[in-house]
Amino acid sequence: MHAVRLHEFGPAENLSYEEVPDPVAGSGQVRIQVEAAGVHLMDTVLRAGNAGGGPIAPPELPTIPGREVAGRVDAVGPGVAKSWIGKRVVVHLGPNPGGYADLAVAKVQSLHEIPDHLDGPTAVATIGTGRTAAGILEQAALEATDVVLITAAAGGMGSLFVQAARNAGALTVGLAGGPEKVKQVHDLGAQVAIDYTAADWPDQVTKQLDGRELTVVLDGVAGENGQRAFELLGIGGRLLMFGWSGGGPIQLTTNDLMARGLSATWAIGPKLMRRLRALEAKALHESIEGNWTPLLTTYPLAKAADAHRALENRETVGKVVLIPA
Repeated sequence: MHAVRLHEFGPAENLSYEEVPDPVAGSGQVRIQVEAAGVHLMDTVLRAGNAGGGPIAPPELPTIPGREVAGRVDAVGPGVAKSWIGKRVVVHLGPNPGGYADLAVAKVQSLHEIPDHLDGPTAVATIGTGRTAAGILEQAALEATDVVLITAAAGGMGSLFVQAARNAGALTVGLAGGPEKVKQVHDLGAQVAIDYTAADWPDQVTKQLDGRELTVVLDGVAGENGQRAFELLGIGGRLLMFGWSGGGPIQLTTNDLMARGLSATWAIGPKLMRRLRALEAKALHESIEGNWTPLLTTYPLAKAADAHRALENRETVGKVVLIPA
């Protein structure tokens, strides 16, 4: 089979498309003929050899990256019912990579069977990004009376948040970089879509809201734009943080919260890890029922290095997915 391997930590160019031996399903495992493999921002961090104290340690080299795959089971290992062969599935591989390949192995208990109408890239976007989004949205508890600001609204999670806020009936403000992404955010259902590359974007948000205050900020960007979003929260508002791809974490103190009666929470981490299977099922249900349509940017498997570069440079929209030849 063909796979993308990493022999040395470093830049995207270190990802190499190679021919390697087919994997064999071990005890309790199945082998999947991969239709789509997800690319996560953490993949780029691990590729560089810098986990930054995150939940996943850099892998032993050489390695085949990738932890999210969808496809059809073509073989089973000892102890696994042969009835799995031929079924379409999606799976998060957990701490063990191997997704950037024509074939991947996974534990049978981690599989989710998927219907034929759910395509592989959408399933992959849902199983990884979607499960995290589902956990954050549970905590946000959005209602029709909310006014929600979403940073990176054209990203994998951001695009799902826009749709969830729309479905809840909330007034939705989506921030995105550049006219094309702003249009996509608007098309997803954000009543207010703003280009955060404009220096005066907070003033634009305030003007568009016409007196209404933000009640919720969903932020995975932090840095300067996350800080400015936090400062726009109205009295009694709630901030849910889940990353700082735009710089360091939002700086806030107890006094900041007391002054406006705000609440702030780190919305990912151990409290989600204990419920991953349930959150995966919940997210898949939303996609299967058509409530969520993830935005996607796809690349051929052989162009994994290009996918990493584009993701790091914020040139992608939604979830980045690799498609084997």
